[in-house]
Amino acid sequence: MNETIKDDLTYKIIGCAMKVHSVLGNGFQEVIYQRALSIEMKKQNLSFERELEMPLFYDGFSIGSRRVDFLVEEKVMVELKALVKMEDVHLAQGLNYLVAYNVDLGLLLNFGAQSLEIKRLRHPKNKEKPNI
Repeated sequence: MNETIKDDLTYKIIGCAMKVHSVLGNGFQEVIYQRALSIEMKKQNLSFERELEMPLFYDGFSIGSRRVDFLVEEKVMVELKALVKMEDVHLAQGLNYLVAYNVDLGLLLNFGAQSLEIKRLRHPKNKEKPNI
């Protein structure tokens, strides 16, 4: 897929998250932000699945499943947090999810801080662009 299309998609998702955070602020449980974000993404005509049960892979073999907060346009994994501060372990968790789900692009969004925290994630095997 064209890199510009992917970036347009992540910018659109981030815009939705910024709107949610500006209206609700911090201090709510993750599920509240998840519900609000689904409303904003619908308003932006983004197709997504929420709490999607996705298979986990190890060395090409399915080893179970886990629910991803959002899979947007079947291309971008979005994981939400509602923490005072994101730690390196949350970034590592997001990267591990990309590998396990076999998805190339992800966003880690933390609504719990005073300002929305955003981490763009790329599958570790995708060496063209670093995680930013």
